[in-house]
Amino acid sequence: MTPLETSLAYFRAWTTGDTDTAWALLAEDVVCLTPAGPLQGRDAVAGFMGPFAAMLTHSNLLASGGDAQESTLVYDTANAAVPSAPAAEVHAVSEGLITEIRIIFDRLPFALARGEVVRAAR
Repeated sequence: MTPLETSLAYFRAWTTGDTDTAWALLAEDVVCLTPAGPLQGRDAVAGFMGPFAAMLTHSNLLASGGDAQESTLVYDTANAAVPSAPAAEVHAVSEGLITEIRIIFDRLPFALARGEVVRAAR
């Protein structure tokens, strides 16, 4: 598989609840760079992504692209508390496994859903 095909298979798997397939596409020593800080290893990434994946009510791939070593996915997800959570991921892929993930997303919708942020009056 090309890096893009690997990334698309990973995305389709975790967004449809097939987390065993998703985690199998991660290198054992995968590094995941998140807005909350870095994660090291497949188990750490599964622990981070698994609960979010389990709460999904919808996902929509908006764009994707890649070259011989990396791929980029842009998508939107939703769950019962957050109706729209757009995100992007850049994956480094080697020998059919994702070795690095850089996740970019806005944490504000999640903080608002948890009541952690008070909206400013307009």
